[in-house]
Amino acid sequence: MERRSFVRQAGLAGVLAAGAAPAIVHAQAQVRWRLASSFPKPLDTLYGSAELMAKKLSEMSGGKFQISVHAGGELVPALGVVDAVQAATVEIAHTAPYYFFGKDETFALGTAIPFGMNSRQTTAWMVEGNGLKLMRDFYRNYNIVNFLGGNTGAQMGGWYRKQIKSVADIKGLKIRINGFAGRIIERMGGVPQQLPGGEIYSALEKGTIDAAEWVGPYDDQKLGFNKVAPNYYYPSWWEGGAQLDFFVNSKAYESLSSEYKTMLEAACAIAHIETQARYDTKNPAALKQLVASGTKLFRFPKDVMDAAFKESQALYADLSAKNPNWKKVYEDYATFRRDQNLWFRFAEGGFDDFMQAQKL
Repeated sequence: MERRSFVRQAGLAGVLAAGAAPAIVHAQAQVRWRLASSFPKPLDTLYGSAELMAKKLSEMSGGKFQISVHAGGELVPALGVVDAVQAATVEIAHTAPYYFFGKDETFALGTAIPFGMNSRQTTAWMVEGNGLKLMRDFYRNYNIVNFLGGNTGAQMGGWYRKQIKSVADIKGLKIRINGFAGRIIERMGGVPQQLPGGEIYSALEKGTIDAAEWVGPYDDQKLGFNKVAPNYYYPSWWEGGAQLDFFVNSKAYESLSSEYKTMLEAACAIAHIETQARYDTKNPAALKQLVASGTKLFRFPKDVMDAAFKESQALYADLSAKNPNWKKVYEDYATFRRDQNLWFRFAEGGFDDFMQAQKL
């Protein structure tokens, strides 16, 4: 599939949704798939991305291509969706690839890595760079074909029972954090914990963990983290733009007609765009509400950021020496990131710096 076809999907989707589908669409066979999500239903942003994709796909196909969406734990465990797609227990999943870094660290590059690219840069790498090709080559080992499935944008750094005043406060800290970023926390003396979204509140409330990161104000408020941890930190140096993916079983995908393949690609593209639009729209109001209710905002101290950056670069060097899959993808990722940061430093960064200092 040509990577540049992504940019044409919105136009195709509009034509199909408007009822101008070619006659051949109406001759297609009925298709019924099941989608296993890694997210709970209350998260209308994350779980809602899969619902949106399924809705658009149904509209494009005149109701002939249907996908039923199931929350984490309904069909398979929230963190068992890759195994389920690989084994064809379900045809498709919606998840954050870095959940599965334990299988291979390369999965993390499909979502976000510490001090990686922001959301726009990640989409550019996937669509116009080599990202989609490289990740598909990797996912082929797991019988998976991936499609972009949303991006949260830059995330917040999480909720803490006690303030983080220096890098010394990371030592011994039990924090729920995505597993790959947990490698950096561990190198800094912390104790990372990987928990699905639905289990974080109770762990934080009971004191099983000292801190937790999830996404950002809108989702975090829904999950109620501000009720059990008052200190809210930023930025999430480990997720400058966390991408979600739709993982499709390769045999199920190849069984589709070319028209259905195109519709699926277009529906995923719509979900990818609308997911971040939802976050960018909903986060500002949620942050205001959290602060009004007593949440205390803090920026991570510079020594924490510096230590995390140093340990991240050391980890990437170690992985490149030991994991050929990681090395192949990361080298291209790092080159693309370098050029992106050079560009963003001027026009994008200059504009943002000025505008965010204004009182409008």
